[in-house]
Amino acid sequence: MRPGCASVLCLCFEGGNHTKALKSTARFATVSIVARKTMKTFLPWLIALLALGSAYFFHASQQSKSAELAELKQELVELDRLRAENEELKAGRVSSDELVRLRKNTEDLLRLRNEVRQLRDDKQQLSQQASAAQAQAEQARAQTQAAQAQAQAIQAQAQALATNAALSPEALRAQQSFQQRYGLAMTPEQAQVNACASQRRQIDGAKQQWALENQKPAGTQPTWEDVAAYLKDGVVPPCPAGGSYTLNAVGMAPTCSIPGHALQQ
Repeated sequence: MRPGCASVLCLCFEGGNHTKALKSTARFATVSIVARKTMKTFLPWLIALLALGSAYFFHASQQSKSAELAELKQELVELDRLRAENEELKAGRVSSDELVRLRKNTEDLLRLRNEVRQLRDDKQQLSQQASAAQAQAEQARAQTQAAQAQAQAIQAQAQALATNAALSPEALRAQQSFQQRYGLAMTPEQAQVNACASQRRQIDGAKQQWALENQKPAGTQPTWEDVAAYLKDGVVPPCPAGGSYTLNAVGMAPTCSIPGHALQQ
């Protein structure tokens, strides 16, 4: 091949390569322009789409927080309810303690009422015993006065007998007949029986008075020292016939050792 042809061929080859390069550059420029136009067209939509996605995620996050907040509020309400129930339970427990205290106070009140009723009954019984003792004392006093009157009558009879010793037998028989007819005559033994009974009634009245003041029930055995404090001058009178007295318990009349000196009720 000739050198000139070779040069032409080289130039043609180089020219072909240059054409390809220019075409490639033009194609790249075209693609770049299209890409730019495409980016200009779709970039706002892409930005808007990203904004919508961000807004969606933000809204979802807000809804989740709202749900959590609502749940927390509900839990707080439940906690307040539980706290209120706890306070009510505490109040109920205090009320139970108060109920126990009131029940105990009621039992104490009933016990005190029973004691007051018992004391009232005891007082009534003691009042009755006092009335009976006073009545017996009055009766014993009346019998003592009667015995004293009888003793004075006996002394008067003795004086009359001493005076009548100087009378004639006829006058003495007439006087004795008059006394027997009208029941004025009394033997010394009968006078002693009456005086003994009167003294034992005084002793029994003193015993009843001792039992009343000292709240002693029937069946209690007093001593002579206990009873003597309620007798005249603090002395127990002796039996006029020389007998000995047995005091006996409360509710039983005193007795005399001499037969026939029984205390008439």
